[in-house]
Amino acid sequence: MRPLWLKRKFYRWRYRYFDKVAHSPAAFSVLDQCWQRSSFQSGRDWREQEFLVVDAELSSLDPLAGELLSLGWVVIRNGRIPIASAEHHLLKPKEGVGQSAAIHQLRDCELEQGLSVAALMEVFLSAAQGRVLVFHHALLDVAFLDQLCRDVYGAPLLMPALDTLQIEKRNLQRRGIPLGQSVLRLASCCARYNLPPSPAHNALTDALATAELLLAQIAHKGGDVRLGDLR
Repeated sequence: MRPLWLKRKFYRWRYRYFDKVAHSPAAFSVLDQCWQRSSFQSGRDWREQEFLVVDAELSSLDPLAGELLSLGWVVIRNGRIPIASAEHHLLKPKEGVGQSAAIHQLRDCELEQGLSVAALMEVFLSAAQGRVLVFHHALLDVAFLDQLCRDVYGAPLLMPALDTLQIEKRNLQRRGIPLGQSVLRLASCCARYNLPPSPAHNALTDALATAELLLAQIAHKGGDVRLGDLR
């Protein structure tokens, strides 16, 4: 697998020579600045790194057919979660929410006032600069954010990310615990660390629960925890 820096170099080069018509220099610079300030040093003490813990609500589990409807995040700084860092944004979809409203309770009338894709990505990337992204089930959320990045900037997201689901999966496998159908759901993972329950399927509350889960997972490891221990 090619390292992130090499992939970023390729897209900078491709943009410089081929994409100026489709994507403005000002728009691409937001993503490029995020790349320049973001890195992942495996040997770094985790407390020296800031994290942006993110959750998304979606209209479908298919990034090609569904849409991102809302995005929430909180920051982890110095091993703490500053509540003032919490942000929750709605995205104005191209299509209606359909049957997914039964899960996340978002209505078309609420999303009508949401941000455009370009505006949301600018806010998100500004918040992500210099931070490592964290998700619960990163594969899904990153796929949607990656597609939006391609739509707006003509390049993939290419940001370092941690996945609390994968961290928990490895922990359980080491202990020989069977991975049942709901064992790795966010609520189930939080319950194993005696974290307080929170309403599910809201991007901000799920982001906060994921941040609390990551801190609990790190505390459970004990001792000297480096970023590479969380990959």
